[in-house]
Amino acid sequence: MTGGQVRVAAVQMTSGADSSVNVDNAVAMTLDAASQSATYIQLPEYFNYYGPSANYNIVAESIPGPTTDRLAEIATSKRVVVHIGSMLEKDPASDKCFNTSAVIMPDGSIGATYRKTHLFDVEVPGQVSYLESRSIAHGERIVVAELPAFDLGLSICFDLRFPELYRTLALRGASVFAIPSAFNAATGRAHWDTLIKARAIENHAFVVAAAQVGVTEAGLSSYGHSIIVDPWGEVLVESSSTGDDVLVATLDLDEVTRRRSQIAVLSLRRPDLYGLDADRTD
Repeated sequence: MTGGQVRVAAVQMTSGADSSVNVDNAVAMTLDAASQSATYIQLPEYFNYYGPSANYNIVAESIPGPTTDRLAEIATSKRVVVHIGSMLEKDPASDKCFNTSAVIMPDGSIGATYRKTHLFDVEVPGQVSYLESRSIAHGERIVVAELPAFDLGLSICFDLRFPELYRTLALRGASVFAIPSAFNAATGRAHWDTLIKARAIENHAFVVAAAQVGVTEAGLSSYGHSIIVDPWGEVLVESSSTGDDVLVATLDLDEVTRRRSQIAVLSLRRPDLYGLDADRTD
């Protein structure tokens, strides 16, 4: 874990079915964030395509590939980390795709990838009915990315509801959690802020959550409210925009060490009682 201060950004988007338009918008907002001195810039889930699942295999790419190459140009020219919140990645072993995060380092290399492990298969009568697993394959790895300023725990959207994941990320050294999302509007109104703050408080970690907002052509409604939260659960900045937005905040990374020393939730655990995989630190 490193200390000191770092400027981070969460880019909120209203992505649609036109990948070229989405990527152009993402490039413009990433440059905006860099102009505000952000050195870590996070895009939302499905940033380059948020349209009908029938087209997933047409849009899906390899990583690295054309989309990561374009964002890598910004990473190298501005000397920043660009976190592609998620995009569709080809799965050569099936007719499905992966929902994959890619972290691009300041030298343009892919520093880490994470394939979404918890898929949004939900039936809330009268509010939301969706089966992400029909077209998306599960990821199988928990990933902490070692960035120049801090260790970043990777997750995507629906992962937010599984606290075991974030405890494992914290035990493996993460001081900041990434939660790029396209969180459903109905459940977002009820749960988004509460869950984000809970993941921060229970692990004394910062949370950066860049989100989709608005309604897609396919009728998917996303809550927005991109947010950056500190290890005490205090909101540093949250979007109230119903459209594209760039949020920037300064993280005092020493706050993670301070809060974890005051309430030592990681060292005071009782793994002998739990019997969970989350108690492994390897």
